[in-house]
Parts: sequence; structure tokens; C-alpha cells
Amino acid sequence: DREQGQGRGDRRDDRGGFRRDERSSFRRDDRRDDDRGRRPYGQGGGRGRDERGGFRGRREGGGAGYRREERPRDRGQDREPIRRLPIPEDVTGQELDKDVRQELMSLPKTLAEDVARNLVMVAKLLDEDAEQAYGYAKIALRLASRVAAVREAAGFAAYGVGKYAEALAEFRAARRMTGSSHLWPVMADCERGLGRPEKALAMAGEPEVQKLDKAGQVEMRLVAAGARRDMGQAEAAVVTLQSPELASNSVQPWTARLRYAYADALLAVGREEEAREWFARALEADQGGMTDASDRLAQLDGVEFLDALDPEADSEADLEGAPGREKSSGELPAETAETGREDRDGGAGGRDRDRGAEDER
Repeated sequence: DREQGQGRGDRRDDRGGFRRDERSSFRRDDRRDDDRGRRPYGQGGGRGRDERGGFRGRREGGGAGYRREERPRDRGQDREPIRRLPIPEDVTGQELDKDVRQELMSLPKTLAEDVARNLVMVAKLLDEDAEQAYGYAKIALRLASRVAAVREAAGFAAYGVGKYAEALAEFRAARRMTGSSHLWPVMADCERGLGRPEKALAMAGEPEVQKLDKAGQVEMRLVAAGARRDMGQAEAAVVTLQSPELASNSVQPWTARLRYAYADALLAVGREEEAREWFARALEADQGGMTDASDRLAQLDGVEFLDALDPEADSEADLEGAPGREKSSGELPAETAETGREDRDGGAGGRDRDRGAEDER
């Protein structure tokens, strides 16, 4: 399972990698109890895909990235019919980033439009329905496997469904085509997903990290801290996250996730008061609701939430309000109890008045 990237049951997501966590655009905050220390790439700043849904499949320096792979794909597989998925008519492909559209110009026009529309669906669904996004990515990959943006999109889609070995292969292919290092952090996080945190940590010290922009370097720091925690080095994870970006009062796209990851790391080493402070600071910076910092604060304050979707809670509430349901321990509704007291008082008073009338007579 590890080799296929299935099963990261020993870690939980702290919005510290790409969704989401966390790249690279990773939200919805679906922090999982088994995946602390990683952020899904697909919700937030330092994105591998931009706000318009484009995937950065371009060479460093700005040129379009189109190059034959070192290893051709299986031709027998290419002859298999492509299973299409429905695409809404209003999806044109123009929604993609301009650089990606330019890259697709290396393809025949009708094919380029087809690929573009599938890539738009990948971008639309990546955070909402990862399995569906993966399906559209596989179609785009069958249509244009030699386009770097397609390989990158396929990598993020595979990452989203936990296929880390497949994601890593696609990211490596995209990197070979473009020569860019912007995928380095998510590649390292894939190594974590495959149960190789030592490899992820080694990647954090490679020269490629110096080529990353500020957002990419923050992502790399988050992944490295997650790798430390995977290795049982909780104190080292705290130190790894301490940085000028963490200390800064300015709010950047990565600020909320960085503060959240730091709070979570502090909590893991028993520094609860400090953790509470940093969860509060994460919440302050989290304008888009990409973390569950408010829930974590409430938990630290001892507040318990009832799950509105919990069928057991619903059934108990229904039973409490059901007609004819008897109160436990002989309790009566307040109105009934009060009426009963009035009846008893009225009865006693009536008997006293009757006796008084008899005395007068």
C-alpha cells in the first residue's frame, strides 16, 4: 500500500502541505485525524495552480513547455478507447491561465480545446470531488501526455485521491519538461505519503529550495515540519516552523496555514497555552476559512459541538419531543405541574371555606 501511496493512516493533515491542505492550492478544511502535519496541495497560497484553474506547466523563463518524454507511454494503452466524462456546455477552456492555453497551442486546435475543457473540469473539481477530478485528469493525460501542464494537472489529481506514487511520477515528468522547481514541495510531500519522511526532509535541504519563491519556501518548510512529526521528532517540528514568515505581522496567502501548523506542533509537545495563542492568530489571518482554527480553539476551551448531521443525535431529539413520551423520573411538564399545584391548593382552600361556612351557620 505504501508503494502505491494508499494509506497514510499514521498522520493527520494540519494544513501544512499543499489539500488541503494544504497546495499548489490545497481547504474545505477537511483536516483528518490520521494525517497531522501535511497540507493538501489544492487550498491556499503558493499555489501550483492559480485562481483561474490554470496549471503552471511552463519552463522557467516563461516559455511554453512542450517536450517529448524520455520514456514513451504504452502504445497499446493509447489504442484503448477513451472513456469520456460529461462536460457542461458553458465550459470552453478559455477559463485556463493564459500560459497554459499558450502551451496547448502546440496541439491541433480541436485537440487543444478538448484538452483545455478537461483541464478546466480538473481545476473546478479538485477541491470538491477529487475522484471526479482524477477522472478528467486521466482523460487529458490520454489526449496530451507530452504537455507539461497536463502532467502537472494529472499529478495534482492523483495527489488529491491519495495516489502518491502516481502523483510523484507525474510531477517528475512535468519538472523534466519545464525545468522548473515550483513542484519541489509537493514532490517532497508525496515522499511523505509514500512513507519516506527522511527523503522529504532531505529534499528540504536541496539547492532547488533556493530557487523557489517565498510561497514555495514556506510550503517546503511546512512539508519539512510534517516530515519531522512523521519521524516522531515533534520538538524539531516546532523549531522547523520558526521563521521570519511566522514572526511577521503581515498577512500573506500562507500565513493562516503556517500559524495553524505551528499551533498544532506546539500542542503536540504539550505547550497548550502557546498553542491556543497561535490558533487564535491563525484564525485572525484565515479570511477564506481554509483552516478549522476556530474549532480547535473551541476544543481547547472545552466547548463541545453536536453534529447536526449525526442521525443518533437527531433520533434522540425526536424522541424527546415525541407526543406522548413520558418524562423520566416522574417529571411533569412545568405547565402541568403548576396546574396540579393549583388544583391541590384550590381543593384544600375549598375545604377550608366549606368548614368556615358551616361554623358560621
